[in-house]
Amino acid sequence: MAMLEIEGLNAWYGASHVLHGVSLIVEPGEIVALVGRNGAGKTSTIRAVMGLMPKATGSVRFAGTELLPLPAHARFGLGLAYVPEERRIVPGLTVRENLQLGLVASDGTIDERQAIDEIARSFPRLKERLDQQGATMSGGEQQMLAIARAMIARPRMILLDEPSEGIMPILVEEMGVLFRRLRDEGTTLLLVEQNVEWALKLADRAVIIDQGEVVHRSSAAALLADKAIQERYCAV
Repeated sequence: MAMLEIEGLNAWYGASHVLHGVSLIVEPGEIVALVGRNGAGKTSTIRAVMGLMPKATGSVRFAGTELLPLPAHARFGLGLAYVPEERRIVPGLTVRENLQLGLVASDGTIDERQAIDEIARSFPRLKERLDQQGATMSGGEQQMLAIARAMIARPRMILLDEPSEGIMPILVEEMGVLFRRLRDEGTTLLLVEQNVEWALKLADRAVIIDQGEVVHRSSAAALLADKAIQERYCAV
């Protein structure tokens, strides 16, 4: 069974029809890169999966459960996690308190102290700052906190929107190592990225979306080698 199966997905912002029959599959334990130009529909796709679009039709199944009739909070409760482009670190809360927010969607069986200890081991930069206000950290550290907050409830799948944007190269490489480790441990990832080369080096498969439609599917390695298709659909 696919971890995520999107079929004939249409979505709108008001009268603006932004997704046109998008279909894609993400299998358990793989990284899929969703790439394309700015405004192509990448973010709208994952927002529709998470129930954050004003209107969406079609089918979105997560581990066999149809998501579109469900409210957004119920989707988180199924084991989906989402790291938005804007990070949404809560001002006034410490790193520890921001991490605790990530446990709200859990089933209550996760020991909070143990979970924070585990996350701190995965994110040494955060371990040193657990009692610091999250919003006072650098952009890269805030991105790490947003990813850690998504991970702490041990989701089956994480949707990531432009995680490398505005981040120092050394932190981008650290994220790449983390994402590979998560995949190897069985977490499924759908990665929306403008940094196409980095995403394709990480991913198992790639999907290109253009003007709200899927126009290409292949292995990530095949797309990485195909500069003509990258230039046609992904060049800024």
